[in-house]
Amino acid sequence: MYIHRYLEQEILKSLRHFPVTVVIGPRQCGKSTLVKHLLAMQKDCIYLDLERPSNLRRLEDAEWFFSSQKNKLICIDEIQRQPELFPLIRNLVDEWNKQGAFLVLGSASRDLLKQSSESLAGRISYERLTPFLWEEVKSDYTIEHYFSSGAFPRSLLAHDKKVSFEWREHFIRTFLERDLHQWMGFTPVTMRRLWQMLAHLNGQTVNYSSLSKSLSISVPTVKNYIDLLAGTYMIEIIPPYLSNLGKRLVKAPKVYIADSGITAALLGLRNFEALSGHPAFGSIWEQIVLTNVKGLYPEAEVFYYRTTNGSEVDFVVKISKKIFVLECKASFSPSLSKGNYNAFEDIAPDHIFIVTPSPDSWAMKQGVDVVSLNELKAKIDSLLHP
Repeated sequence: MYIHRYLEQEILKSLRHFPVTVVIGPRQCGKSTLVKHLLAMQKDCIYLDLERPSNLRRLEDAEWFFSSQKNKLICIDEIQRQPELFPLIRNLVDEWNKQGAFLVLGSASRDLLKQSSESLAGRISYERLTPFLWEEVKSDYTIEHYFSSGAFPRSLLAHDKKVSFEWREHFIRTFLERDLHQWMGFTPVTMRRLWQMLAHLNGQTVNYSSLSKSLSISVPTVKNYIDLLAGTYMIEIIPPYLSNLGKRLVKAPKVYIADSGITAALLGLRNFEALSGHPAFGSIWEQIVLTNVKGLYPEAEVFYYRTTNGSEVDFVVKISKKIFVLECKASFSPSLSKGNYNAFEDIAPDHIFIVTPSPDSWAMKQGVDVVSLNELKAKIDSLLHP
């Protein structure tokens, strides 16, 4: 069963307007499945998976091979394994002078794929695919299932909870032992320990010195490890909102594990019942909201806000010159703290959303709506396009 992805139309639009479209996102989030679905509608295309030795052999003389396929859409999967192809792609798209020449897939951020931004400036569009957004699967699954299994397709679609959990454990092990080998300067054992520590600290501001002492590695090494996890989409780093002058702000970034199911696996929580009773439950809900907002609004800038005197909100989101505050409450009966209200006054946003896992939405007061994840996009869109 193919589940349609929110990003489909953006990729097709990009193919019409750019010579090179790059679909980036974590491993196993559905990039290949999505692209193969889109390619089935294209007349002339060729698909190369750089994890297949037979496909790599075809690129031993890459210039000749690409030139022989000039009139087709050339799709290259797992491009991070051969980043040296980017300068050649730049030269070819300049020579061919056509849109939709290459569709490239990669399990690394544009920062890790530095050659692409350096070689293809003005010729390239980046489209980021996340694991499933709630908008894509809400008609088929409960929010509890989405919470505990996470959004990676093989975990979410697994026939039973045991298979889902085992897939996530295998994903973590394979990611550490195989997928990260192309990036130098880390050890799998230390990386796993850091990842598990971050799962316990999910949604908290990161203290590099404390992590350094716990892991017996230097602070620069901790930062490099965290940057690598962020660059491969295993964590999200959220900077502080610093525009309010005169306030004593907390300035360390917050870190979230990028998927609720992976967080549960790192914490050894096998089902929703175990997850709902864990101290990490609230921060996992924050992560779910964060992932969905960033997936639905790729242009959004997302921050958190906290002052040293206790004013705080989970997320400050800038979209099209409007500022929204999102406070995430993993409860059907949310309440706000004095610190929340103080932060609302500090930020003075265009609108405030209290996001809950409840299917219901209602107005709490003027400018403040309690909203379900089901309706968050519609509510934001109504304010962006009144």
